Amino acid sequence: MNNNKHIIIIGAGISGLTAAYFLKKSGWNVTILEADADVGGTMKTAVIDGFMIESGPNSALETTPLFKQMVNELGIADEMLYASASSNKRYILKNGQLEEMPMSPPAFLKTKLLSWKGKFRVAGELFQGRAMHEESIAQFVERRLGKEFLDYFINPFVAGVFAGDPKKLSVRSAFPKLFALEEKYGGIFKGVIRGKKERKRKARSGEQSKESAKMFSFKNGMQTFPKAIAKFLGDDIHFNATVEHVIPMRDGNKCMFTVSFTQNGSAETLQSHNVLFAIPAYALAKIIAQIDPNMAITLSNIYYPPVAEIFFGFKKSQMKRALDGFGFLIPEKEQRKILGTIWSSSLFPNRAPDDSIALTTFAGGSRQPEICNLDDAQLQKTVLEELQSIMRIEGEPYFVQINRWQKAIPQYELGYYKIEQEMDKFEKNFRGTFLCANFRGGISVGDCVMSGESVARRIDESVKIDI
Repeated sequence: MNNNKHIIIIGAGISGLTAAYFLKKSGWNVTILEADADVGGTMKTAVIDGFMIESGPNSALETTPLFKQMVNELGIADEMLYASASSNKRYILKNGQLEEMPMSPPAFLKTKLLSWKGKFRVAGELFQGRAMHEESIAQFVERRLGKEFLDYFINPFVAGVFAGDPKKLSVRSAFPKLFALEEKYGGIFKGVIRGKKERKRKARSGEQSKESAKMFSFKNGMQTFPKAIAKFLGDDIHFNATVEHVIPMRDGNKCMFTVSFTQNGSAETLQSHNVLFAIPAYALAKIIAQIDPNMAITLSNIYYPPVAEIFFGFKKSQMKRALDGFGFLIPEKEQRKILGTIWSSSLFPNRAPDDSIALTTFAGGSRQPEICNLDDAQLQKTVLEELQSIMRIEGEPYFVQINRWQKAIPQYELGYYKIEQEMDKFEKNFRGTFLCANFRGGISVGDCVMSGESVARRIDESVKIDI
């Protein structure tokens, strides 16, 4: 197994699986060690009493042609589903009322989410200069677009994507494309106008912005995707395999890595010149603490806030408003106890029994981490009261499922670019190691797939250089 084209991949989340998929296609001998009994990381799907519950991402955006390539090659193209047309409609809570997010200039002029003063302030973005220092997304948006736009557009959006705090997240690391518009063109609107040719070129190659990309899932849920990759990989995946540590030894001009792990109670070791770490930062920190204690501390300090997912099933007769969209997000300024709700049964078919609706609500995050300390009964009551107030629901849900993550989503906070530089340095210091997970390169499903494919190409190139 110790040939040049063998690699040990630690973690069978979507990043690790994607990397393994492309490496195996390139003739690599891959060995995947997964601590769980199943693949997908947080991308898990369960069907209970006719309800389909996504533990993790409820959908993905088709931002890269890699999705189509992979689903076609894996034979699951007929399983892929695009979201209903109504999913483009999204709501923001303001003064207790759900207001539709404007998706066009005329709608923006009519929206109640901003005052006329706030709208004029947005138009003034054209006249704003460049930043002279690293900014949070809150500082960036308030400087360029104004406080109202921050409060009622960006704040809820950041809560929905990162479960994060816009005052702490780095615009440079967490929203690199937005940051690049100012760096390259001098502003957002200037970048939108002057970058039109570049966007058309990317669109021709199949790459789409997150604003224009189609939302999709699969007939049997999001876990269809990682399960299909796992089927392709077959016995290359070793389940219930918890890695304890990785120790490098000099082997000529390279390192030979000994990976120690336990599997079903037995202590095991494997060796390879190449190791890909595709696990959360806090888990990686424990594994590398012996060989790079400073990097371990850096990774341990990446903040993952707790998040709770509360899935409710109601009878359709209990709902007194139309579920005519993706769902809604809540600005911090509204002082509510939830982050937002996805109208799951309105997005894709077969997410609930015919006479029922499914709602997926998220709570906690960086905004209110203490909410996740409530027990299930308290959490259910808190969320139900919020939904009854906002959505005019009568009575209680007849189906409830609660999932919790004590460490949910890595936060790309101010100064994160220095952590990214440390990751680069780690790979150079321990030649043959590679890092690929959602704490590097983006947190979305599309980001992870692109990172997995990209690192597979880097790994392949590293062997060619050695030869």
